[in-house]
Amino acid sequence: MDHARPLVIDPTGRDIHGEAARIRARGPAALVELPDGVGAWAVGSPDLLRRLLTDPRVSKNPRLHWQRWIDGEVSPEWPLFTWVAVQSMFTAYGTDHKRLRRLVAKAFTARRTAALQPRVEEITKTLLDGVEETGRRSEVVDLREEFCYPLPIQVISELLGVPEELGAELRAVVDGVFHTSASPEEVTDIYQRFYAVLGELVALKRRSPGDDLTSALISARDDEDASRLSEQELLDTLMLVIGAGHETTVNLIDNAIHLLLTHPDQLAHVRSGRVGWQDVVEEALRVEAPVASLPLRYAVEDLVLSEFGGPEGVVIAKGEAILASYAAAGRDPGRYGADADVFDVTRADKEHLAFGHGVHYCLGAPLGRLEAYTALPALFDRFPGLRLAVPAEELLPVDSFISNGHRSLPVRLS
Repeated sequence: MDHARPLVIDPTGRDIHGEAARIRARGPAALVELPDGVGAWAVGSPDLLRRLLTDPRVSKNPRLHWQRWIDGEVSPEWPLFTWVAVQSMFTAYGTDHKRLRRLVAKAFTARRTAALQPRVEEITKTLLDGVEETGRRSEVVDLREEFCYPLPIQVISELLGVPEELGAELRAVVDGVFHTSASPEEVTDIYQRFYAVLGELVALKRRSPGDDLTSALISARDDEDASRLSEQELLDTLMLVIGAGHETTVNLIDNAIHLLLTHPDQLAHVRSGRVGWQDVVEEALRVEAPVASLPLRYAVEDLVLSEFGGPEGVVIAKGEAILASYAAAGRDPGRYGADADVFDVTRADKEHLAFGHGVHYCLGAPLGRLEAYTALPALFDRFPGLRLAVPAEELLPVDSFISNGHRSLPVRLS
């Protein structure tokens, strides 16, 4: 195997875990090629990744620290353009990141998240009633479409005050952002449509503000103080909260259901009370990271990896890009042992990086966990005979090397 040549990342995500294993085989950090020949360092070692994610010499701002962007070599037609071009806390660095994160953090405090539990339970019950009704009409129910997807999107939409008439278009454009093998025309179209629908939402909330996060962010945008948001930051922050606020949780619930249905011995552990649903959720997050790889970070200066506990002689040069390979890190045999690929809810060490680490740790992680802790027991209690309607090997992954989930999850309810 020629380790000097970059490993070409499959933009369709057809074999995320095989690719993650190939990244790990090349060491803690491996040169990879992203769509359109863009080079990056994929970091699949959990220890090295954790250190890099907390180091101030690693940035997420391409305008300041990615040489390729600075040189004008990143096209708006690049499939990952939205991931790096947005101006929100997702790509901010230093004091800008603190300013932007502080504005959004108010909506995701522990108190506010706990207060959402009754509403999450109510939405879950309503959705399961719908699943049961679909099951009466049809032998097969697509749980991703009927349950895994609508729960998080409804929760985040209510948090943001998104009116029902904008819901379908928002879903379509979010799906498009995660479609990493999209054509240049599709990329441009999704980018324009996303900003159009966000512009509609902002205009609506400026006319009729409510008790929601969108109205709060608009207020921060219009305030004349140090926390003032630019219009672009306002739109991109909404894009971030909508995208990150549901896609990861959709995949978490989808993957956890799939893992339990394909590992009946593990489901038996839960039903016997030997382990709790928290064990299921954390092990699912470890073994099937909802975000397999997250673009991008950048070296603010030359990073000598031996200083981070990495290999000797490897340097990520100033201005080079870094891909956080969470799928690779979650199954690292050096950390989790020879059975790292195995879904085991009794595993002692379930610690993972699925929600990131350091200053960019996912603000919505407690909400995502709350939704999964609510959805999974409710589903399996309602339908104790639940089973897959097709062989597991026939399930197709979503068309993305970022998002790790299934295109559909067909089941029989009894």
